[in-house]
Amino acid sequence: MQPRIKKHLADIDDLINRLETHIRLKLAEGMDLSNVAAVNDAVESHQDTDLTLTDLSATLNDETQPVDPKWLKWATQLLEKLRHLKWLYTDGKTNRGRAAMGIINATGCTSVWGSTFPYNPYPFPWTSHLFQDSPSVAMGIFEGHMAKMAEGFKVVRQAKLELEGKYSAEEYGAFFTYFGWKDFSDEEWLLCPPVVSVGGDDAMYDIGFQNLSRALALGVPVKVLVLDTQVYSNTGGQACTSGFIGQVADMSPYGKAWKGKTEIRKEMGIIGMAHRTSYVLQSSVANVTHMLEGYIDGLNSRRPALFNIYTTCQPEQGVGDDASDKQARLAMESRAYSMFKYDPDAGVTFRDCCDLEGNPAMDDDWPTYKIDYQDEKGKEAKLEVPMSFADFALTEGRFRNHFRKAPPETWNDDMVQLHEFLDLDEDGRDGKFPYIWGLDAKNRLMRVLVAQEIVKSTEERRDFWHQLKSLAGVDQVVDLEAIANQAKAEMAQKLTTSLLAMAGGGDMSALADMAFQLTAVTAQRHRKTTSRSGSRRPNVPPVTSVSR
Repeated sequence: MQPRIKKHLADIDDLINRLETHIRLKLAEGMDLSNVAAVNDAVESHQDTDLTLTDLSATLNDETQPVDPKWLKWATQLLEKLRHLKWLYTDGKTNRGRAAMGIINATGCTSVWGSTFPYNPYPFPWTSHLFQDSPSVAMGIFEGHMAKMAEGFKVVRQAKLELEGKYSAEEYGAFFTYFGWKDFSDEEWLLCPPVVSVGGDDAMYDIGFQNLSRALALGVPVKVLVLDTQVYSNTGGQACTSGFIGQVADMSPYGKAWKGKTEIRKEMGIIGMAHRTSYVLQSSVANVTHMLEGYIDGLNSRRPALFNIYTTCQPEQGVGDDASDKQARLAMESRAYSMFKYDPDAGVTFRDCCDLEGNPAMDDDWPTYKIDYQDEKGKEAKLEVPMSFADFALTEGRFRNHFRKAPPETWNDDMVQLHEFLDLDEDGRDGKFPYIWGLDAKNRLMRVLVAQEIVKSTEERRDFWHQLKSLAGVDQVVDLEAIANQAKAEMAQKLTTSLLAMAGGGDMSALADMAFQLTAVTAQRHRKTTSRSGSRRPNVPPVTSVSR
């Protein structure tokens, strides 16, 4: 944004200089410079005193071209407004110039922990509000902020029109009276510092959701950054609707009757898409390019923007203080937190507007990774295994109660790897024990048995990945040409059967030759087409000879 501001300031400087010259020239039009005698008289009369422009103007005043006082007042006020606009950008009341962004913070970790006095990570205007009201307050701040931006753009536009000799109060008065942010050009819009509402799961997913939904539905282009920790972090770690099945937290405890959270996770990104008004980004630091590019696109958009960002809460998730990058990466690769963008300006259908680029192994249920371990003989070995949700959950304390180590002496054929277990039907799962591979303290392979809660959560994450792919249309690629060719081949076979039936019991050799050759030609064309397109061939038997 800053290069655009720099160019805008240069344009304002240029307008100030040009408008000053324009006003001076307008004033000079009232002086009759063709009256040489009057000029000489004025010079002679001021031989002993300084000759000022005022004295000369009084002597050379051309009564046929008087100065319009109403215009002069308007033009000089316009010039002063341009100078004031420049001052707002360069100095302002804070001596730091115009802000690059404004943040409306929902009370939570972003304020209580993130900006504990005397430290503050926010180098721009920032306010903390009741955590359920942040998007609503942001909309109010946005409207006031845009009114000020509109005043600046109005002055620039009026100055340009005046310099071009096109300004007329009768023609433009009504337009500038009601000039607002919806009238901004794209260039003007990109000069507007964004207003960003920031909050966590409680502020956006649950208690404050109605405010968020209303902001998205109205289409007011405020930006909302959701720090998705899957738990109410600041108030003691209570369970919330953004959490995963099996997650252990306050209000979703682990015990004999209840073993963690039971309901599936609410997908804020999908809810944001359902409003159909807003740019939506779901991302994390696992893919910094994806996150930053998506964030910038959302800020530049003239629509509301929802940024749903996976955020590690170390104490509540039970991970190390330095594990944010690692856990975000595991969450992305295990389908716990898939990346996607939704841009309603990219088309009409969800397939047009959705983008799943940034996720690993797009065609598969799970990406794979390699485990480096020591075998029974102490030699280095590798094992390639799926990176499922369970593999991610195993690394976090909030899911620890759902895993049990199986000693090697207990291994048996009833133990099934989790990704294979998920492919079994209900009867096939009976009597089987799902597990994932891990490493013990001596870097040897161990089987880790997975509880039913993690099975459900892994299955739910896999299903959501399928749903995302379906929305984006990446699993619905149809080869229309192959389908058409297959239909032609089937039609040829039906025609053969019909012709033979019509021939009755007579001599059919010539007719059979013609029919089978028609089938053969159609099938051959189809095989060539599908070979080029890589599509599956239809089940049409090749014709090698014709029996009589």
